[in-house]
Amino acid sequence: MECGEENAPRHTAAPEISPSLQDGNDRGEELVMSEVHLGCPPNHSGPHISHFTISLPPRDERIGESCNSVKEKVCEVDGDGDLVLTRRRNPQKDSFVITIQHNITSSIPRVGLQVWRAELVLADFVLHMMHKSSSFDGIVALELGAGTGLVGMLLARVANTVFITDHGDEVLGNCVKNIHLNAGIFHHKASVYVRELDWNHQWPPSVVENSPSEQSYYWSVSEVEELHKASLLLAADVIYSDDLTDAFFRVLEAIMSNSPDKVLYLALEKRYNFTIDDLDVVANGYSHFRSYIKDGEEEDDLETERSCSFIGRLINLEEIPQYVQEYDRGNDVEIWQIRYARPKP
Repeated sequence: MECGEENAPRHTAAPEISPSLQDGNDRGEELVMSEVHLGCPPNHSGPHISHFTISLPPRDERIGESCNSVKEKVCEVDGDGDLVLTRRRNPQKDSFVITIQHNITSSIPRVGLQVWRAELVLADFVLHMMHKSSSFDGIVALELGAGTGLVGMLLARVANTVFITDHGDEVLGNCVKNIHLNAGIFHHKASVYVRELDWNHQWPPSVVENSPSEQSYYWSVSEVEELHKASLLLAADVIYSDDLTDAFFRVLEAIMSNSPDKVLYLALEKRYNFTIDDLDVVANGYSHFRSYIKDGEEEDDLETERSCSFIGRLINLEEIPQYVQEYDRGNDVEIWQIRYARPKP
């Protein structure tokens, strides 16, 4: 990540979340800052521009063609009958830059205005899936609690339709700005929508036809119909409040219960705090999240007990290269693959 200010240094994330800033803001709210923003100009209260370099490996890393594939070209041999290998010289990486408008600090209700580490890890995962297979090509996808919209925008390089959703005009307006900043990286046929999705309200979201403003984030009937086709759900760093976790899983059950083929990839960061009740440093938010899911291979166990409606599988991050440059993953970020499991009667 490169800060957008002139001569601003490149920087990496610190291993733990920064403490709350004590000065607050004009509203008297306590401010927090993501480690991703350490190194950006301090005390910068307004929107800020940062640039993330995305480096993908060469599309074809093979030194030569194999003669064992039925799909290969006819192999050539020299005068001695030896195989002639076509070697690639100095393969170039497929690199590009994504530009993100964000705040360097925010109040807790407005943390969607910042870039968080789990968001970058999920971006690495999505880029890896896009690079190694075509499973995300042409799909309809839904990003929940999208924040800056970074992950959804990367997915729009291959998906047909991406719904980038969050709550609040300020966060959603910032998403729209980021989409305008990065329109050139999308698949030319991709449709990207920024829409309001409050997890405490009904599912499916209510619709409003003939919206009074182009900047409103209401759903149309056709969009909700398309939303039901979403096979892929994404969420990053939405696990930090028990009440919010409860609301998240309520809406998740409503979305996934009638479509067992849907899959969610959820990235989160364990956050540890000392509590008087435990007399220890614990990650209570993470424990509350884990109470909603049962460990297991979802393909082998699609039914579970009544008290647990979701089966989760932890993704091995050691198998996911770091495509987003210049940030530190740390040791406390996880990605879970989650499917809905119908409770046993």
